[in-house]
Amino acid sequence: QVQLVESGGGSVQAGGSLTLSCAASGFTYSSNCVAWFRQVPGKAREGVAKILTGGGLTYYADSMKGRSIIAQDKPKNTVYLQINALKPEDTAVYYCAARAQTCVLGFYEGDYNNWGQGTQVTVSS
Repeated sequence: QVQLVESGGGSVQAGGSLTLSCAASGFTYSSNCVAWFRQVPGKAREGVAKILTGGGLTYYADSMKGRSIIAQDKPKNTVYLQINALKPEDTAVYYCAARAQTCVLGFYEGDYNNWGQGTQVTVSS
């Protein structure tokens, strides 16, 4: 059974940084697409970044380009999301998602069939 477990969320002041982790079990990161999404109550889930675990290619949502880094540690089956220069509008629950296929264009949550439970990120001004 595939399981994704996020960690690393918390409260931080604007301008600070956080690194979120997504630890996977039940499948290998040999050739999958792992993505980070975030959601604010009352709003749709929004894609943040994704990585093709086979080749390491990365993709970022426009709102995250230049201030976030998605990376992987293959031996640990873990994908990380570092967010810098955090803003209050980055406050959300951040979810890790995975699909056992290559990454596809865009950030559509229906493309992912495995999800973590989410980790809260709160940015204060």
